[in-house]
Amino acid sequence: MHDELVNGDAGAAEIGAAEGDFVQSLERGLSVIRAFDEDHPVLSLSEVAAATGLSRAAARRFLHTLVHLGYMHNNGGRFSLRPKILELGYAYLSSLTLPEVALPHLEELVAEVRESSSVSELDGDDVVYIARVATKRIMRVTISVGTRFPAYATSMGRVLLAAKPDEWLDDYLASARLRGLTDLTITSTAQLRQELRTIRSRGWALVDQELEEGLRSLAAPIRDPSGTVIAAVNVSTHAGRRSLESVVADLLHPLLATAGRIERDLASSRTGARSRRPAW
Repeated sequence: MHDELVNGDAGAAEIGAAEGDFVQSLERGLSVIRAFDEDHPVLSLSEVAAATGLSRAAARRFLHTLVHLGYMHNNGGRFSLRPKILELGYAYLSSLTLPEVALPHLEELVAEVRESSSVSELDGDDVVYIARVATKRIMRVTISVGTRFPAYATSMGRVLLAAKPDEWLDDYLASARLRGLTDLTITSTAQLRQELRTIRSRGWALVDQELEEGLRSLAAPIRDPSGTVIAAVNVSTHAGRRSLESVVADLLHPLLATAGRIERDLASSRTGARSRRPAW
């Protein structure tokens, strides 16, 4: 994931009086970490500078700081992340119960329908995968926990968008950049709005080859005990294996049943956690 950032002195602590609480040096340091991904596991100094928009001098300081702290490995000028980098996300991941609750149900669903299944949450304009069980690889891009896709072009994203209040949705649609990822991707704001209304009414989403050619995906919401949609679960297949009619006929009922079981177990786990709290 390569972010364009403004060049400048990496030692700057703040970006201006109007945003005095924003630490730009931290932003730049994180951009160096984000430059490394599945497609770019090893990078040179020049490559990191180009990917982040930092000067070579600034990139060098960040890289060697990360090496000194044990988050990065330097092998003859080729840099790569070390396992210690996982500490940065551990506090968040360790507090999540949803992936742990969902995973056994995804495994059961995948065993039943022989298609891949995932759970994701909405983060800004993207969906972020927080749990996944795969069968055969059906996309050019490998999907794993942490993978992000634009919400508007995915079944899980549309389920999550459809659950948002109208005012929130108006703001999202006013600013969203609806790029055509394939020839079938919805790029019209009016058409997407209508599709989200349909999803909200029927309770599930079907996306046909809008994220990637050949990929069909069906998604349903996951609600917390109050009824708020907190995540989405999907099942995905290749267009060459299943028609649209077959996707709905064969996969919708198992998917909705899986979403229901996840919701029940999630509610039970939270109820149990509350009952174990000490009474002070």
